[in-house]
Amino acid sequence: MKHPKKSAMIATALTAILLMAGCSSDAKTASDNLSKAADQFEVQRKIVGINTRTGDYLFYVEGRCSIERAGDLIVTCKQGPNEYRKHYIGQATDVAWVSTQMEAIDVSVYHTRVVIKPEGLIPAIDLQGGKQ
Repeated sequence: MKHPKKSAMIATALTAILLMAGCSSDAKTASDNLSKAADQFEVQRKIVGINTRTGDYLFYVEGRCSIERAGDLIVTCKQGPNEYRKHYIGQATDVAWVSTQMEAIDVSVYHTRVVIKPEGLIPAIDLQGGKQ
């Protein structure tokens, strides 16, 4: 070995990085796990849009829904075993929305949840035949 000090410093730095990456607060772990559960349609939510000038309700969505913010609010809800509905809600300066979790669910604060779906690993291929 030509540089034992350099190798030891690199090993120490990698160990520190790995230890820091594993450190997370219980609240952060629970929050991440709740978000993953909601994306798997395991969380009952109520989402309400309110006009902040008038106080009027603009929309209301309730169900096992996943929320995405991509400029607009995108709400995807599971309606049945194989039935889903997607709602797009445009944002404006005088609109506020609130999402409330309707019931408690059990998530671990000790383990981060990882969801792997085999159908997501294998792409769906549509073959079309025809004359060229």
